[in-house]
Amino acid sequence: MSNPVVTQQPGAGPYGTNVQTGDWSSGLCSCCSDLLVCAFGCFCPFPLACYAANKYGENPCLACVPGGMASMRTHMRLTYGIQGTLCNDALMTTFCGWCEICRMAREIRFRNGDIS
Repeated sequence: MSNPVVTQQPGAGPYGTNVQTGDWSSGLCSCCSDLLVCAFGCFCPFPLACYAANKYGENPCLACVPGGMASMRTHMRLTYGIQGTLCNDALMTTFCGWCEICRMAREIRFRNGDIS
């Protein structure tokens, strides 16, 4: 009898369990839960997007790349086990862009323990 395989399966990585059972820590329009992010989202949306990308560990210029925030939203969902689809990620960042960037920034701050 041969020895059992004890290494990680192919495709397994640092992106959570790929079981999407969770939800975002705040709603799309829950700006009052973090007024600092809300103010930045209203008055300085591009710097907020750069801040969110940087805090998430990506290059801050990701906010300036077409589709960059949609790809970051997808990666966040996979990492945090949040339910959703690629189509939803693209639609939310395209049509609800600034509100979605605010929610992503709040999620990062929540996961880092900056807000409760």
